Amino acid sequence: MVTSNFQGLGLTRQRTVVLRVIRDANEHLTANEVFGKAKELLPSISFATVYNSLRYLKEAGHIAEIQFGNGASRYDRMTHRHDHAICTSCGKLVDIEMEPPADIIKKAAKQSKFKPESIEFTLRGLCPDCVSTN
Repeated sequence: MVTSNFQGLGLTRQRTVVLRVIRDANEHLTANEVFGKAKELLPSISFATVYNSLRYLKEAGHIAEIQFGNGASRYDRMTHRHDHAICTSCGKLVDIEMEPPADIIKKAAKQSKFKPESIEFTLRGLCPDCVSTN
């Protein structure tokens, strides 16, 4: 049986399992990875239920979805504004806690002629593990 710290959220058992998987993860999981871990906790859960739960939890503000180009979305337990670094070799994704300089937002808005709502910074390069193996 799955116990929960999320009782006050009014979530179904399946959504609670999906949220627990994401909150307990030390990395940013894909939907397939969430499904695999959720299946260990609740063997009857289907991929469709996991996918629908991810969408619901994202829309409810309990998790964040990270999209990088055409790759699979990844899911993040941190819902506040933060940035990421992604390894171009192994795909490792880590959080970066920093405040972007105001002038960079102004420059980007001026160049694009967009009215800014938010900005996301993605550092691409080699993680420490991949640097040491090259």
